[in-house]
Parts: sequence; C-alpha cells; structure tokens
Amino acid sequence: MPASLALVADKQKPQAAPDAEVVVLKFGSSVLRNAAEAPAVASEIYGHVRAGRKVVAVVSALSGHTDRLLADARSLGLDHENELLPAYVVLGEEKAAALVAIACDRVGLDAVGLSVRELGIVVEGPAQHARPVSLKGDRLAQALAEHEVVVVPGFGGVRPNGRVALLGRGGSDLTAVVLAAELGLDRVRLVKDVDGLYDRDPASETGTPLRYRRASWETARLLGGALVQHDAIDLGEARGVEIEVAALGRAEGTVVGERGAPPGPVQPEAPLRVALAGCGVVGGGLLNRLLPDRRYEVVSVLVRNPGKKRDVDAPADLFTNDIDAWLANKPDLVLEALSEGEVGHALIRRALEAGCDVVSANKQAVSRDPGGLQALAAANGARVAWSASVGGGSPMIETLRAARAAGPVAGFEAVLNGTVNFMLQRLGEGAAFADALSDARVAGFAEEDPSSDLEGHDAAAKVKLLCFEAFGRAPADLPRDELSAETPLGDKPVRQIGACHDRDGQLDASVRLDGDLKDALFQSLKGERNALKVYGQDGRVWTCKGRGAGRWATTESVLADVADVVRARRAAAELV
Repeated sequence: MPASLALVADKQKPQAAPDAEVVVLKFGSSVLRNAAEAPAVASEIYGHVRAGRKVVAVVSALSGHTDRLLADARSLGLDHENELLPAYVVLGEEKAAALVAIACDRVGLDAVGLSVRELGIVVEGPAQHARPVSLKGDRLAQALAEHEVVVVPGFGGVRPNGRVALLGRGGSDLTAVVLAAELGLDRVRLVKDVDGLYDRDPASETGTPLRYRRASWETARLLGGALVQHDAIDLGEARGVEIEVAALGRAEGTVVGERGAPPGPVQPEAPLRVALAGCGVVGGGLLNRLLPDRRYEVVSVLVRNPGKKRDVDAPADLFTNDIDAWLANKPDLVLEALSEGEVGHALIRRALEAGCDVVSANKQAVSRDPGGLQALAAANGARVAWSASVGGGSPMIETLRAARAAGPVAGFEAVLNGTVNFMLQRLGEGAAFADALSDARVAGFAEEDPSSDLEGHDAAAKVKLLCFEAFGRAPADLPRDELSAETPLGDKPVRQIGACHDRDGQLDASVRLDGDLKDALFQSLKGERNALKVYGQDGRVWTCKGRGAGRWATTESVLADVADVVRARRAAAELV
C-alpha cells in the first residue's frame, strides 16, 4: 500500500489560520412557525458558516407555543408572579433550539445546543420580565471553540439562586443583544418575517410603505413596535451593539444604531425562475426545498423518464426529457444535478450560452474545463458556481479561496469522498465488502453504480477542481488507488486521501488509500465526513470539515451557491 502522503517539503511549523468571525443570529416564531420551517433556518445558518463564520443562533419558541405553555400554567392557578412558571414556559424555546440544532446536523454542520441554564445569562428583577446583568461562566465560549454552530434558547435567564426567569415578551431579541455584547460584537442580526423597519405597515393599503436602510434608536422605538423588543433596543444603545432587522434569505434590511437616514421605496422582487436538471438524490432534495419557497418558481425539471414515480410531491407537468422544451421556459437560473460528466458539461455550456446563471453539483462535469466554463459565463453575462461539487456540506471551495486570498498556496490534502470513507470505516469494523457497499447505498451515500467512487474517479475530479482553485490549473497526471473486495487494508484505519502539492512549479497530485495516517483531523473522521487541509506558503494551515455525502448536505451547499448568485444578480441590477 502507498505510504502516507508527504506534507509540504521544508515548510515552516504550521500556524493556525485566523480565528473565525462570530455572528449572532436570532430567529423568531414568525420564521420558525413549525418544525417544517427548521430546514430554512438551518440554510440561513449554513450560509454564514460557509463564509467562514461561527454562528450563535438564538431561537424563539415555535409559533403559539409560548401562549399554550402560559395557558397550561395559568390553568393551574399560576396567573400571578411566580418563580415556578418561567422554568415551564422556557421549555418552548429549548425545544425549538434543539430542533434547529438537529436541522443543522442534517445538513452537515457541526452544531451543539445549550439549555437556558447552560448558557447562563444572569438576570434580576420580576420573574416574567427580568433584566440581564451578566453572562456566567465560559460555557458559550467553550462551545464556540469546539463547534461551528451553537444553538441557544432565547427568552430565559437564570437568577443567582439558580431559578429560571423570563426576559419579557419578545425577550429572545434581548437574549441576542446580550450575547452579542458579551462576545464583543458590534452588531446582531434579528431574522424576522419582514425585511426591515418601514414607515408604516408594509401590508397597508394606503400609501407606499418606505423602508429604512438605517434607523436611529429613537426611530426604532417609535416604529419598531412588536417587531423589536424595546428592552433590546435600550440595551443595544447602551452597549453599542447595532441591531440589524432582516428577512430570512435576504441580505438587505434595516440597521438600527446611532445614526438614521430617511426611508425609501423598495422594489418588489419577482420570484427567480429556476430550471432543474436531474431529480435523483440531490435534484430531489433541491426540488423538495424550492417548491414551497416563494422566492423561487420552478419552471421545469429535466429527467430521463418524466413518468417515473419520485419521492417529491411535484406537479407532473414540470418534468420533461426534452432539453429544448426545458430551456424554452426561459429560466433565470439552472441547477445542474446530473451524474453524467459529458452530458452535464454540455448542458451547463448550453445554459450559459443562453445567458442563464448556472449552479452545479456535478464534479465530473465542471472539472472537465472549469476555466472554460468561467470564460463562457463571463462572455454571456452569466455566472457559474460549483461549490457543491466538492465536499458536499463541507465548504472546501470557500476554504481554499480564503487561503488563496491570504497568500500563495503550497498544497492541500483532503478526504473527499463520503461514500469511500463510510465504507472504509465499516470495513475497518470487520464488515464484508458487499455489506459495506450495501450499507452505503441504504444510507444514501452510494449510487447504484458506485464505480466512480470506488475507482477514485470521483475524488480525482474533486482534486482537479481544488487544483484549479489553488493554482489556476490542473495536474498533468493524477494516479489513483482503487477500493475493491481484494484491496489489502491492514489493521490500521485507512482513509482515501486526495492531495496536490506545488513542487517547484510542478503539481504533484494523487488519490491514495492511506493506511499510515498521522494527521489527527483525518483520523477523527467518521462515516461520510470529509475534511480539507490547505497549506499556505507562509506556513499557515486552513482547515474545514463536514458531511461529504447525502441529499441534504449537498442540497444545502447548492442553495448556498444559489444565494451567492442571487446577491450577485442584485448587485449587478443596482449598477444598471
């Protein structure tokens, strides 16, 4: 078996990359009305993590849950000031926070949930309208050091005697501001069902509602009403923490702070017309997420067999096997989720030539000529993105781009194939090859034809894409180790490692089965988890890890690319 891949020759002792930026996001019951909306909240969180941030997500109870809990308690006579009631009522926030943490885990995020007592916001005053005075201990800091996402319940705090108290109605806003202040942040983002503060009710039939891009503290007190808790506004002003009010999936909103500005009209946005190619594991996940989202209109789905029964409840007339008819719907955006490289590449080119923006999860398609696809997109005033094609739910492309932005890259090493990693773990546990493969199929990681994964073609395509991002070119040669029932694995843990290093201007790339692992990051990976290590020429090391296979992790990565494309479209429109 090949020896373990060498690190960059003669490099300095590795230094950690800069600490990740921390953001505090608050999600209220207006955007988390029921359990079915948790994936959309996880998607918002994922976008920040992919951009290199760590997230503290403050969560309110599901819509109506607080009122039901209050009614339960009051039916037993606790309608007076009572220190027993808050501990029961705050269960609504703790339940919702746990739900969001589960939704984050499903898409591959490294998330942990804390309870009100674990979080430790110390409060004083009335049991149902206490005020925060400090943050006890370092539990939040520890959680942020160990995880990408920390999900916490809003609305509750802890008295010095250990009893739970509430922060008043709308108190999750206050929780978010407290945490931002204690973390030394200058802004907190409150995610609501409206995209900011308006001079009147946006649903009003009289006059044209005008939105504030910036609003003073006093303006927010006058107009915020039930939108932002007044205690949160007061604390934000006192602690110098600006409050950003924005809608789910929208970059723009209202920033509340020291200075304000006159409101202005907001152009209504028509839904983005989306055409989807493929309705398998990833395509089906995308269709499942896009159909109920009012920001998008799915106009057509290209498949081999339009009449095939699928696990997505979608109108039958959406499906076609006619490429001309599929493009005739004039989509703004094409999502390519096919498994065939040649067909996918041709489809991407045709969509770009038609002026459509394209997001692809097909590494075999985009790795054929990434530079050519970028040039074709530019020539037709379109955009092309492919982050989902490498790493599934782990932001490998973004990590490599961040490393390259900081300076020249010396090389990278990565576990790139979730299917193979999953199988190697099962084989190491003593499973037979056929059983390990069957388990991977059942888990949704392996295709019916797994040859691309097992022969190393999948990982090789991803190495080529990472090489393009790191060095602007692909290696001339890329040897591959294959995994089969006859492959000798030995007694030690084995990982499939894809790597490339710049050796005096020559790219040394490979996909190897490594049975002599010395890297703790790769040793720690379980199941379908992937990880990437990027070495800068200055000695710094950049890393990321996450779920590398599966419907929901890859779906989320595609949607993050879609969000980037939408932001770019809006920016371009503002310049016209």
